[in-house]
Amino acid sequence: MPKKPVLRSCTSCREKKEKKDLLRIVRLPSGDVEIDTTGKKPGRGAYICATEKCINQAKKTKRLDASLKCEVPEAVYTEAMRYCTNEQ
Repeated sequence: MPKKPVLRSCTSCREKKEKKDLLRIVRLPSGDVEIDTTGKKPGRGAYICATEKCINQAKKTKRLDASLKCEVPEAVYTEAMRYCTNEQ
């Protein structure tokens, strides 16, 4: 029996996508916020589409701040833009 894909919702657009197609932003137990490329770092995580549109919308509406229950530094958004795909 084939495995079901693991679905997660984008914090910004609320679309359900496969976990591997989304970026995971994590608030570590130390309080630092960073991008989790492995998907296995401990802490509170939030998923976001790797598109410029979703990243900018999440920044503008502070949805990642709400999901992670802390203020997300500008550097995290800048780093997330490096992972962007060309799809809209």
